[in-house]
Order: sequence, then C-alpha cells, then structure tokens
Amino acid sequence: MKKYICILLALAASALQACSNHNDNLQPLRQLLERIDKGASRKFILQYLDDGEQNCFELDSRHGKIIVRGSDNSAIAFGIHCYLKYHAGIHLSWDGMTASLPDKLPTLDKPERRKALAANRYAYNYCTFSYSMAFWDSERWQREIDWLALHGINRPLMAVGMEKVWQNLLRKLGYHDSEIDSFIAGPAFQAWWLMDNLEGWGNPSPQGWYDDRARLAQQIITRMRQLGMEPVLPGYSGKMPHDADEKLGLDVVQTGRWCGYTRPSFLRPDDPRFPEIADLYYQELAGLYGPARYYSCDPFHEGGSAKGVDLAASGHAILDAMKRHSPDAVWVIQAWQNNPRAAMIEELPQDDLLILDLFSESKPQWGEPSSPWFRPDGFGKHKWIYCMLLNFGANTGLHGKLDYLVRGFRDAARHPYAGKTLAGIGMTAEGIENNPVMFELLTELAWLDQPFSVSEWLDSYIRARYGNHDAQISQAWNLLARSVYGCPQHNTQEGTHESVFCSRPTFDFRHASEFADTQDYYDPADVIEAARLMVAASERFRGCNHFEYDLIDIVRQAVAETGRIQLRRTAKAWKSRDAEAYKSEYQRFLKLIMMQDRLLGTRSEFMLGSHLASARALGRTDTDKARLEWNAKVQITTWGDRNAAERGGLHDYAHKEWSGMLSTLYHDRWKSWFELQEGVLQGGRAAGIDFYDMESKWAERRDEFASEPSGDCCMTAGEIFGEISGIFYDGGSI
Repeated sequence: MKKYICILLALAASALQACSNHNDNLQPLRQLLERIDKGASRKFILQYLDDGEQNCFELDSRHGKIIVRGSDNSAIAFGIHCYLKYHAGIHLSWDGMTASLPDKLPTLDKPERRKALAANRYAYNYCTFSYSMAFWDSERWQREIDWLALHGINRPLMAVGMEKVWQNLLRKLGYHDSEIDSFIAGPAFQAWWLMDNLEGWGNPSPQGWYDDRARLAQQIITRMRQLGMEPVLPGYSGKMPHDADEKLGLDVVQTGRWCGYTRPSFLRPDDPRFPEIADLYYQELAGLYGPARYYSCDPFHEGGSAKGVDLAASGHAILDAMKRHSPDAVWVIQAWQNNPRAAMIEELPQDDLLILDLFSESKPQWGEPSSPWFRPDGFGKHKWIYCMLLNFGANTGLHGKLDYLVRGFRDAARHPYAGKTLAGIGMTAEGIENNPVMFELLTELAWLDQPFSVSEWLDSYIRARYGNHDAQISQAWNLLARSVYGCPQHNTQEGTHESVFCSRPTFDFRHASEFADTQDYYDPADVIEAARLMVAASERFRGCNHFEYDLIDIVRQAVAETGRIQLRRTAKAWKSRDAEAYKSEYQRFLKLIMMQDRLLGTRSEFMLGSHLASARALGRTDTDKARLEWNAKVQITTWGDRNAAERGGLHDYAHKEWSGMLSTLYHDRWKSWFELQEGVLQGGRAAGIDFYDMESKWAERRDEFASEPSGDCCMTAGEIFGEISGIFYDGGSI
C-alpha cells in the first residue's frame, strides 16, 4: 500500500512541477499584459492548447475573464492582440503600445479558433537595424519585442551586438583594435557591413559601445525567446577584411566596390582555414548569445563580384559550418537582385534553406513573369517567404499596395509550383515606425484564411485604431486606400513619393534620392481631401493618440503634395523671367517648409531632436556622444563621404521629413538655391552650390534641436491645412 501511495505522490509532484513549468513559461506573457495596462493580466486566463496542433490559438471567456489558449507563446500573444483589436476595440501600434482596458472586458458569444497559414512569420531587413534601430535603448527594444509578439512574429532577425562577435574573432586572428575599427562600421552603417557591402565607415567606436551593445543583445534575445520567437542571427558568410590576404595569408577574393566603398573580401571555401575561422565565429556567437537554429548571411549581396569563386563549394562550406554548431540549422538568405546565386544553393538540401523574397509586393522573384527579377524556376526545391519591403531608407511618407498585398500573397499560395514551397510571410522594410496600416495588414495575412475585401478589413482597422466608427474618417481612409495606399501592382518605385522639401534643389523635381524611380500613380487631390476630412473630425477625436498621429502624418502628406505644386508655380515664374513674381513664389515655398516643420514639431515621432537625443544618450562621454550624433546626422544627409554621396548616389537616400531638419538644412538649401537663381534673373552668372559641403558641415555641427513636442496637434493641423488649401486649389497666398 505504501508503495502505491509513494507512486501517487510522485505522480502528483510531477504534475505540479509540470504545471509550475507551464506557469513559468506563461509569465512573460502576463508581464506583457501588465506593460499594456497595469492589472491587465488579472483579466485574462492564458493556457496552452493540449491537442498538439501548431501555430494555433483559441479565444473564449469564462466568469468575466478572457481565455487565450495557444500552441506556444507566439500564438498566445497574437491571440491577445486579436482579442483586443476585434473584441475590445483596442489597437496597439508603434505610436502607442499602452491602453486603458475597461474594468470588465467584453466577453465572447462563442469560442473562436484560428490556425496560421504561415508557420514562419519573419521580421526585418538588415537595413532596419541601421535606419530605425541604431540608437534604441533597452526600453525601446522592450516595446518593439512586445509589438513583434502581439503581431505574431516568430522569426525576427536580430543583428544587434555583432560588432562584439567580430571584435573577439579578429583579436584571436591577430588583428589590433585599430585595425578592427577600420573593418567594423559605425553604429548607423552596420547593416551594410553585415551584408558585406562596406567596411569601416562611421567608426571608430569606443570599447564601451562594443560592450554595451553585447549586453543589450543578450537582453533582446532572452526576451524574444521568452515570448515564443526564434531569433535569426547573422551567420558566417566567408567575409574577411579586405587585407586578409596580406595580414593572414588567406586565399581571398576581392569582391569589388559598393557605391564607392571597398567591400570586405571573401574567403575561398577551399582555403584550409575556412572551417577554422567559421568555427571561431560560431563559437564567439554562441558564447555571447547562446545557440540558435536560424542563421542569416548573404554572400555577394547587391552586386558583389563572385568572379573565380566556386559557388557550389561556397554554399556547402557556409551551410556545413552552420551545421557543425547547430545540427538542425537553417540558412536564411535574402533574395535581392541576382542573389542568391542559383549555383550556390541548388545542390543544398531542401529543408536547410529559407529564402526571403525581399520585395515580393513589387519585384517578386517567385513566379510572376512580368517582374523584372522573375526567376523561371523560382527558388527550386527550397522554402521561401513572401515579404513586403515597402519602405526604403526609412523615408517619411504614405505609401503602400493594400489591395495587391492581399492578392499577391494569395496568388503565391495558390501558385502550382511556388505555392508548394511557400513557407511564410515577412516584413522586410528598410525602416519601420511608419505606415502602420501596411504592417498591420501584412502580419494579419498570416492568419486570415477566409476571403475578405480590403475595404472590410480597413473598416475594422480604423474602428479599433480610433475606438469608434466615424463616417468622415472612413471616407478619408477610403480616399487614401485608392490613392497613396493604392499603388498599382506593377509599380516598382522604392517607397513613397518623396517630399520635395527634402530634395537637393532643382526646378525639375521628381524624387529626393537617386534610386527612387517615382511614378505618379495617384491624384494628390485625394490626399488633400482626406486631410480635410481628418481635420474636420479632429475635435471629436482629440486626445486619441492613434488619431493624432495619423492626423499629423496625413496633413504632412498634404503639405508635401502642396509643395510640389508650389515648386511648379515657382519654376513657371522663373522661366517667365518675372523677378517680382518669382520672389513671391519662392518665398511662399519656403514658408511651406517652415509650416511643415511646425506641424511635425507636435509629434515626437517626426522630430530630429528626439532622434539625436536617443543617439547621444547611448554615449558614455561627450566624445562618444558627439560621434554617435555625427553618425545619426550623416546617415540622413550625405550618407557617406563625398565619393559615396556624389558618385555613389547615396546623398539623401535616407532623408527625413522631420521638424528640425526642415527648418535648418532643407530650408537653407532651398533658400540658397532660390537666391542664386534670383541673381541669374538680375543678370548674374549661374553658379553651382556645393551641397555636399553644406550638408557635411551641418552634420558636423552640434546644434541644439527641440526633443519634446510642442503645440496642440489638432489645432496646429487645422490651422496649417487652412493655409495650404488655398495654394492647392487656387494658388492663394499663405
């Protein structure tokens, strides 16, 4: 009898231990609920599904509490988001990750269950880590991890802290710290170093930076894993400093130049030291950040020369190194331009690769013959992810393909060939914290198995985002859906119609950056009318954070549209050689810039000062702070040195329509140029302006910029819209 009692007690203890482990695993989700609203976790019951099905969640209610069950923490977190959005009318987004939940949450009439269409829900482009995240602290990263969890992401790229891995590796190979600093890029440019495009630009960084980034990376990875994500860590691609042949006697290939910069070299796979160096890399990576299953790397990215390289052998060498350190490793590759090279991947095992079709919504490679990057065989036997790039350089502006995003993903899933290997959906924007509607739709597509129209989805989105239905707001968003968010399927431009205010001055304006390839696809009058409707509704939604963010962004777009029109009027006056009319018109244009600056100064998301304050805050000394601020300002102006900015075409690639930039650099560029043209009308000689010199000096100065918003959003938007509408409709004065 005693024997049976002991067995029963042991079983009970085992059950209690299992229950305790489950509770421990769910604790990060309860903490997430508490960050949304203090006390929120007491209103939910979180449980794991016990039916063995993966990527599922259920919603139910009992005794006034909301039950969210899921197959794992990622599914449960997305279930929480869906409940809040579709049942409680609460939207959580980058511009607001907290909410006041009612004392009694709405209960469900009947249980709901959803299963993800996409097992892999990926996030980020390497560029995101430089354009949006370069100067984030742990608090900002916690909000981002919460956003990822609530939006169902389970495969996020995690590229923070890689400079410490490389510092440790290169020290062991005999490099001195000064040589290492000449190889690793500065904080605002690490994405392109990680993608093997350049080395050294923006550095040196102090040792404290290396150590601080490593500690932050450890925190990020721990929190991601707690919330059900498997971080994708940068793997070893064969990259070495360009002088590794002289320094270490390695057999390397010089891969050429990128936009004026020297690329790192590529270590040949048959060099006897390839396995040794790759193993050292993974040992350092695991020592700092623990084991991983997914590794990302992109040899010969964006034009790197592979001349003389045995691509098949390289593919095997790279994957074999991953497998030695993680037997179930998966190599994640960005499909961009002619990468991945077919010869590099075609012999690799079917389940060991996961390919990101990086620009699926505009230049799909998976199976659309009309695409300029179409691959007749797609990615062969390898699994791939349908991705939305959307945003280049994190430029400010409304843009997207709402309707085609839905159709494109469905078409890919139904494709007789590519559909069989489609393994997920991903957000691969170069910059985030913009166009929240597009990211919301993308992340939900992974879970929506029933047909729906964009108008239906949009109605539910704005109802949750603003907490109520409003006819004027619905009308405004339908106008946006058919204009800026209705970009046609075959349009391949790189993101938004860029603001004229952010461009180097010219009468023949088309875009601010060299690579934008802008194609007019909408009527600006629709944007102006949408802004008018938002302004008309502003008193009813005053105090709603999401509304006020959207109000400022939509009116900002309307001001930018008006700027295009005003520049054409200014050009017409100049060409008519009417000096008085020309001066009047260009002064009106300059006033528009200053009005835009004032408008954007009401929200911290659109303020240069907020961005620079974040950069400076990460420095330990004044010298460190100055270097970080310089990184932040150079990235959004010249981007690089004179050669890269001018010959490489990188100037203004990452321009920002931000308060502080508008009133200083952008206003001064246009004013200097307008006055120069004015002198030509008065008989003077046409002369050029050294814009690079102007921009680089601006970046080097440590001017003070406001970092806290000022002014009333609704009142300011109304006043400014009233002033611009006269220009847009009839050319009235400001």
